Amino acid sequence: MGKSTGFIEYERQSQLERDPSERTKDWEDYTKPMSEDELKKQGARCMDCGVPTCHTGMEIDGVTTGCPVYHLIPEWNDMVYRGQWKEALKKEHEMNNFPEFTGMACPAPCEGACVLGINEPPVAIRTVERSIIEKGFEEGWVVPEPPKTRTGKKVAVVGSGPAGLAAAAQLNKAGHSVTVFERHDRIGGLLTYGIPEMKLPYYVVERRVKILEEEGIEFVTNTEVGKDISASELDENFDATILCGGATVHRNIPADGRELEGIHYAMDFLHANTKSLLDSGHEDGNYLTAKGKNVVVIGGGDTGTDCLSTSVRHGCKSLTQFDIYTKKGTDRDENNNPWPQWPIIHRVEYGHKEAAAVFGQDPRAYAVMTTKFVGDDQGHVKEVHTIDVETTLAADGQRIRKEVPGTEKVWPADLVLLAIGFAGPEQKLIKDLGVETEEKSTVKAEFEKYKTNVEGVFAAGDMRRGQSLIVWAINEGRGAARECDRFLMGTTKLP
Repeated sequence: MGKSTGFIEYERQSQLERDPSERTKDWEDYTKPMSEDELKKQGARCMDCGVPTCHTGMEIDGVTTGCPVYHLIPEWNDMVYRGQWKEALKKEHEMNNFPEFTGMACPAPCEGACVLGINEPPVAIRTVERSIIEKGFEEGWVVPEPPKTRTGKKVAVVGSGPAGLAAAAQLNKAGHSVTVFERHDRIGGLLTYGIPEMKLPYYVVERRVKILEEEGIEFVTNTEVGKDISASELDENFDATILCGGATVHRNIPADGRELEGIHYAMDFLHANTKSLLDSGHEDGNYLTAKGKNVVVIGGGDTGTDCLSTSVRHGCKSLTQFDIYTKKGTDRDENNNPWPQWPIIHRVEYGHKEAAAVFGQDPRAYAVMTTKFVGDDQGHVKEVHTIDVETTLAADGQRIRKEVPGTEKVWPADLVLLAIGFAGPEQKLIKDLGVETEEKSTVKAEFEKYKTNVEGVFAAGDMRRGQSLIVWAINEGRGAARECDRFLMGTTKLP
């Protein structure tokens, strides 16, 4: 590394944020740029660690550690320190088609596996990653690079989320003619309608899609494969198909009163909000508003946090987030959660900061389980009833939850948002194609092979592996493109 003592000399500085009290008044990016001098220091903190573990994605005890797209992190950290921004951008794009997406929306398992993180705050990898690609766009270095020749082969990609876009980008590089089908009106999948505007602004997705279009990829929106286009039409018109439709079947809460009005899936809430915002600046009123309401968000993950941030901007009356787990400590448990595992610790994310700025306290209630919903005379939810729980692990790894007597509580609620994840992919198209599935309903296709039981049909991303991270989606999209190219041409040069 160029600065061998950088990790000693400089302290960690992650992505700067706008003041929480001010940013909740608009829908703009909640972060702000960092100076080049500071970014060079952050790049300099990357150690000459001999065996870097940040860039090798794996799963340990079911949790991702390291970077699944195998980002060449030490290399581009060093280049940023040296001021070699254009070279860093090229190095960044070698393994990741969309560093702007991961730089904004990935939870950064790379930082959890950083060697420096053993006894110091890890390198601010995601901050440097995002800054490289943003500088690339600012300087005009990110330009369309269409293939010089075409193979004459046609590939359909179903779904335009990160897996679908990555697959399309790679197949296009190989010279195939690629058509991406998206059932919604905008490209991006959950990048567009599942992540709020202040966290991942749509212009970030749109500018990348424009480049992909100029490179020759065709995007077809408002078209649901299996409904507007049949499975047989795919087979007739394309030489291969890659399924990247995601895992969009919601997990539900089978509690009394679930049928009441005012209880919604988090993704329906976020989707409608973003669409109305992009369509009309909310002037059309076609969204679920939290204004003046007591909002309860059930689920302690990233989607739940996005619901907090969105509800605050609507002007909710109160805001509470239920997390079924106990509050974690600020330091990792070295016995049960050692490095390089992803550190399971207490985190304060952007939505928590905003809720605290508006309401004076963190909105989370821990170790809480919903027991029932109670409504008013009009059939609208007015209360959520809960009880505290203790969670333990059985010998087979299954979680056992035990209710704590005497901890029952009633919470006022006019709007309840269920942010407890997804159960798997929708089944109609899968069945129409005759594709086999696993027990958990995901498409059956071996990792790194991505072939289904149907000749010429591949699957990648959440549709294959279940609900997961954006970096795994990009990893699988690239891998499926590689195997699809091999199927079409007999060999492949794609990584």
